[in-house]
Amino acid sequence: MRRYEQYKPSSLDWLADVPSHWQVVANRALFRERQEAGEDGLPVLSVSLHTGVSDDEQNEEENARTRTRMTDRTSYKRVRPGDVAYNMMRAWQGAIGAVRTDGLVSPAYVVAAPTAALNPAYFEYLYRTDWLIGEMNRASKGITDFRKRLYWQEFKQLSTLVPPLDEQDCIVAFLDQKTAEVDAAIAKKERLIELLAEQRGIQINQAVTRGLQPNVALRDSDVEWLGVIPQHWESVPLKHVSAVQSGLTLGKNYAQLRGAKRYPYLRVANVQDGYIDLSEVTEITMPVREAKNYLLRTGDILVTEGGDIDKLGRGNCWYGEIEDCLHQNHVFAVRVLCKVRPEFVSLITSVPYARRYFTTTANKTTNLASTNKTKLGNLPLLVPPLQEQDAILAHCHDVKVRFAGLIAGINKEIAALKEMKNVLIAETISGKIKV
Repeated sequence: MRRYEQYKPSSLDWLADVPSHWQVVANRALFRERQEAGEDGLPVLSVSLHTGVSDDEQNEEENARTRTRMTDRTSYKRVRPGDVAYNMMRAWQGAIGAVRTDGLVSPAYVVAAPTAALNPAYFEYLYRTDWLIGEMNRASKGITDFRKRLYWQEFKQLSTLVPPLDEQDCIVAFLDQKTAEVDAAIAKKERLIELLAEQRGIQINQAVTRGLQPNVALRDSDVEWLGVIPQHWESVPLKHVSAVQSGLTLGKNYAQLRGAKRYPYLRVANVQDGYIDLSEVTEITMPVREAKNYLLRTGDILVTEGGDIDKLGRGNCWYGEIEDCLHQNHVFAVRVLCKVRPEFVSLITSVPYARRYFTTTANKTTNLASTNKTKLGNLPLLVPPLQEQDAILAHCHDVKVRFAGLIAGINKEIAALKEMKNVLIAETISGKIKV
C-alpha cells in the first residue's frame, strides 16, 4: 500500500501522525445544526448501526402504516441530501450516517448540515470507526449507557480529520468498492452457513423419522404431514408416554405467606432451541408447599408455550443444572414416564414435522403464536425401540458435532473478513495508506 509523502503530528489523542496537508478542525467549523420542521409527504428515515441512514418506508403499505401511527410530522426534523444525522441516544454505538435522500428523522436525532465543501460519506466512514465512536462515547452525557445522549453542543466540539475534498471523494470511492467486495464475500459465507444448517436439519430429520436402516419396511404414519415411518415404530400422542406439567403463574404475592423461600425459575428466554441459557436466571419467593408443584427434575423436557413464532414449541432437556429450580407457566415441563428417552423427545420437538404440528395447531394472532398443555400432549410422537433411539441419538450427536465444526470454521473466516474490513477503513480514513 502507498503512503503519503509527508506526515505531521495530529494533535489528536486517538491518532498519532496524519498526512501533512490534512486538517484537524472542530465540527463547528464544518457543520451547523439543521432544525427545520418536518412536513407531510416525506419518508421517515432512521440510522442503523450497520447501514447508516436509510428509508424505512419504501412502499405504499409502509407509508400508510406510518401515516396511521403518526399523522403530525411537524415534530420530526427535516433532513436533506448531504447532511450527517445521528441518533443522540446511540451515537456512541455508531448510529451516525450520511443522508442521501430528502426525508424526516425523529426528534431524538441531531442533523448536522455542512457549511463547507465536504463529502458526507467520508464522515460516515470516519465516525463509524472505533476511534470516533470512542470520542462520541466520551462526549455523551449521562450516568449510564442507557441514559447517554450526544447533544449538538458536544458534537460540534469534537475534532475531525479533514482531507481535501478531492481526496475525500477518492477515499469514499475506494472504500465503497472494497467494502462491497468484502460484504459480498461475507454474504456468500453466511449463505453457506444457512445451507449447512439446512443439510444438518435434513440429516437429523431423516434419522428421527425414518431411522438409520436404509431398507427398513415402512408403513403409513396416519399423520398427514409426516408420511411413512418404519413399520416397527409406534406413533402415539406425547401424553401417552409422559406427563405435561404447567409452570407457576407470576403476579401472586407469595412472599407474605409463611414458609416462603427464594427459588430460581426459568422463563421463555432461558429455553432456547436446543439448549438452556442460564446466563440470567430470575428468582421468586414462594412457600415450599407451593413450589413443589413446579420443581424441575433431571430429564424433564422444557418446551416453550410461544410468543413470536420462533418461541413456539422450542426446547431442550433439563439436567438439574440449578438445584431446586422452578419454571413459569409459559414453559411446560414434559416428564417422560415410559418407552422413550427424554433426549429423543427433545430432538423430535426440533424437527420439521413437530414444528409443523406446533404451527398448524397454534392459537395465532398477528405475528404471535402459542400452544397449550392439551395440544402439546397430543403431539404425535414417534417411538422406536429404546436401543434404536440410543443409536439415533448418537448418530444425531455426531451430525451436530460435524456441522458445528464446519460452521465454526466459516464463522472464523467471516470474523477475519470483518476485521480486515475494519482495518482497511481505519487505515484509509486516517491517512495511513494513500488511495
